[in-house]
Order: sequence, then structure tokens, then C-alpha cells
Amino acid sequence: MSKVWFVTGSSKGFGRQFVEGALERGDRVAATARNTDTVSDLVEKYGDAVLPLQVDVTDREQVFKAVAAAHQQFGRLDVVVNNAGYGLFGTVEEITEQQLRDQLETNLFGVFHVTQAVLPILRDQNGGHIIQISTIGGVAAFPSLGGYHASKWALEGLTEALAQEVSGFGIKVTLVEPGGFDTDWSGASAVFADAQPQYAPLHEGMAARMAGNVSPQPVGFGSAILKVVDAEKAPLRVFFGEQPLAIASHLYQQRLDEWAAWAPVSREAEGR
Repeated sequence: MSKVWFVTGSSKGFGRQFVEGALERGDRVAATARNTDTVSDLVEKYGDAVLPLQVDVTDREQVFKAVAAAHQQFGRLDVVVNNAGYGLFGTVEEITEQQLRDQLETNLFGVFHVTQAVLPILRDQNGGHIIQISTIGGVAAFPSLGGYHASKWALEGLTEALAQEVSGFGIKVTLVEPGGFDTDWSGASAVFADAQPQYAPLHEGMAARMAGNVSPQPVGFGSAILKVVDAEKAPLRVFFGEQPLAIASHLYQQRLDEWAAWAPVSREAEGR
């Protein structure tokens, strides 16, 4: 059976790959973007299989209206992909309060709005699949990305709880955690805090490391997401790309070692 998708941030990057992968195999997609002109070529190619919707995920009312419009158009929603988001670059001292609030509004509250809007529909259907696009940055943290990590670590916790809450309704939930790919996440879509001279060595080092990395294109995202949504037992977490597993394996071993080394203090906290 073909599936009906609702995808945020459909105009480019990962979202575009997800939408094209679904459409190419005959699924139908409600493709949201801040500017629907960016998906007009998909409408020309796939016709009524695409429903373009103008959505700013920070606008809760607009999100609920878009979900309702998609449900009315297609009669059901099978796969919901929360992909809209952007990167905030700057140390914790450099980013402003407003920049952090804006980051959370999009990367966390935008997902929250969409998730709450679709859950009544998915519960009534006794099924559906919510895909949250996280990142290896939802598992590990790197300097100059504290605000971004705050949004993605919060998303991870919210989603892990959600998965347990809705499993009894037949709803699947998956966190997709990509590594570094060649998108405009760190380009036109990004927000950069005003740099402070005290952090110049840190920024220079980060820039040098990024310049030395050649990120792959996300050309396999369309086929990879289909494997996830078609799986009888969907994963709660899945990495996209080879890089994240190596990072996470090293990181979790470090954490286990540190927790073990400080176990006497842990026991002391219990008075033992």
C-alpha cells in the first residue's frame, strides 16, 4: 500500500530527499515549506500526489491548519517527518538569549507543535510513524554548538518518552541521527553569534577542522528513510552515515568509564 507523508522543511536538504524518495515510489506527500515556490517543481512532476503547504513550524496555529488540510486532502497520515530546523553557531557565552530562544522555537517547539497536531489523527487510525530528524549532535556535543545541542538533546528526551507513551496506539516513533552531510545547515540556513576575541583560537581550530572534512551528499537519504518506515519493527534510533557510530561508541565508553571511576562517590551520596 502507498503511504501518505507529512514532511516539514521539504524545500531542500534532507527534507527534499525524503519527499522525492516517497514520491518516486508512488506515495503521496504533504510537503511543507516557508515558501511553497520551492516545491513547485515537484507539483509539476508529480501532480496531485504532492500537496504544497506554507508552514512556519514556530506558528502553532499554522501547523495545526496544515495538518488538518493534509488529512482532509489525503484522508489519512502514515508518516510524519519533523525535519525543519537550522544550526546556531557560537559559544555559550557568545549566543544571545533571543538566539537560543529562536533555536528552541524551531528545533524543539516546532516538532512539539507538529507532533501534538498529528497524534489525534494517528491514534484514531490505530497507527502511523513519527520520524524526528535529530543528529549525532543529539548524542554528542561539540564546542560552538551549545545552543543547537540544547535543542537536539531536548528533542531526544521528548521523543524517547513519546515512543513509550504512544506504542499502545500502534504508533511508531524513530529518531534519525545523521552525521555530517553536505547541506546548507552550516551555510545560508545557519545563524552565527557575534564572535568574542577570547574565543578566537577555538573558532579558528573549528574552522580548520571543518575545512579539512569533505562531507558526503545526502543522496541515499530517500532510500534509507524508506527502509525505516517500511520496517515491521522500526528502530527508536538510527544513524544516517557511517561517522556517528564511531563517535557514539567512543563517547559512551568514556561515559561508562567515568561513571565507574566515580562509583565510590555515587555510593557515598546514598550514605554508604
